[in-house]
Amino acid sequence: MDDINPVQSPGDKMKRAIRWLSETVQQHPHRSRRQIIEEAQIRFDLSPAECTFLEKNFDKSVSG
Repeated sequence: MDDINPVQSPGDKMKRAIRWLSETVQQHPHRSRRQIIEEAQIRFDLSPAECTFLEKNFDKSVSG
C-alpha cells in the first residue's frame, strides 16, 4: 500500500501552509507578507476563510 494518505485532515493543510510561510519569511525577508500569503493560497489550495485567518494572524505573529 502507498504511504500517502489521500484523505487529509483539514488542519494538515493549514499546518503545512503555516510552516511554509514561516520558512519563506525567514528565507526572503524582503518579500511582503501579503505576497507570501497569496502564494500560499495557491500552493496549498486554501479557502478564503483560511486566507483571512492567515492575514489577520500571520502578520502579527511572525517578525521578519
